[in-house]
Amino acid sequence: MLAIVCPGQGSQSPGFLSPWLERPGVREQLAALGEAAGVDLLTHGTVSDAETIKDTAVAQPLIVAAGLITAQALLGIDPTAALAGRQVVVAGHSVGEITAAALTGTFSHADAMAFVKERANSMAEAAAATPTGMAAVVGGDAEEVVAAIAAAGLTAANMNSKGQIVAAGTLEQIAALLAAPPAKARVIALQVAGAFHTHHMNSAVTALKALAPSLTPHAPKVPLLSNYDGAFVPTGDAALDSLIAQVSRPVRWDLCMETMAAMGVTAVLELAPAGTLTGLAKRGMPGVKTLAVKTPDDLEAAQELLAAHSVEEGNQ
Repeated sequence: MLAIVCPGQGSQSPGFLSPWLERPGVREQLAALGEAAGVDLLTHGTVSDAETIKDTAVAQPLIVAAGLITAQALLGIDPTAALAGRQVVVAGHSVGEITAAALTGTFSHADAMAFVKERANSMAEAAAATPTGMAAVVGGDAEEVVAAIAAAGLTAANMNSKGQIVAAGTLEQIAALLAAPPAKARVIALQVAGAFHTHHMNSAVTALKALAPSLTPHAPKVPLLSNYDGAFVPTGDAALDSLIAQVSRPVRWDLCMETMAAMGVTAVLELAPAGTLTGLAKRGMPGVKTLAVKTPDDLEAAQELLAAHSVEEGNQ
C-alpha cells in the first residue's frame, strides 16, 4: 500500500518551482492557481527570496499549488480518478491537508484555493497581532519534552514523531525554551511567522467558519487521514469542519503515521515541496520505502513506486 503525503509550511525554498515550469502547461496552471489565491505564484515559486516566501500569506497557497501541480504531473489531469480503486491513502501536514483534500476529491481545486487564500490571509493577520513563533524540539523523552513545553507556557502544536515535537507561542516563550532546552534535546527556532495550531489563531478559525457556506465539500473518493487524530475522514462536511478547527489545534502527524503503519503501508511518496515528511517516515516508519518528489526528474521513480505499491483493487 502507498501513502501519498503533502507537506506543510516551512517546506518551501527559493526557486523550488523553477524546474516544474519546463513542463508543458505548468506555467499556465500555476498562473491560474495564483489568480484564484490572489498571489503571484509564478514569481514567488521561482525568483522570490526566502524571506518573501516565509510570509504566511505567500507560503500557504504556494505549497498547496505545488502539490496540485506535482500530483497532475504524476497522475494526469484528474489525480482523484487515477487514485480511486488503488491501494492508496492520502494525508497532508497542516496546510498540506488542503492539498490532500483536493487529491481525494473532497475539495475542488477552486475550493482548495479559496480555502487556502482565506486561511493564509487570516492566519497572517492573527500572527501580526502578537509576535509569535515556533520551535522544533528534537530528541529527549517525549513526556519530558511536552512537560517542558507546557512549563514554558507554550503549546505542543505539532506532534510529528516521538523524536520531534514543535512548540508554539510568543517569541519570549520560545526564547525561554531555547535558553533552557529539555534534557537530551535540541531546540531549533523555525522560519515561520506565527504560533500556528494554537489559540493565537482563533481569529482565523472565525474567518474560515464565515467562508464555509460558500464551499462544497464532498466525501473523499480516496482514503483521507485527519491531522486531528490520524483517523479516516468520513464525509465532506467532516473534512471541512476538521480543516477549520485544525488552524488552532495541534497537528498529530505521529498518529497519521501510526494509522499508515497499521494499514500496512509499504511506501511513502511526498509531493513537492518534498523532503520533510519522508524524513519523518524514515525515522517513524522503519522499513518503509520513501520518495520525495522534488523536481520533474523524480517523476519516473515516483511512477514506478506508484505501480509497485498501489495495486489496483481486484488485481492483488
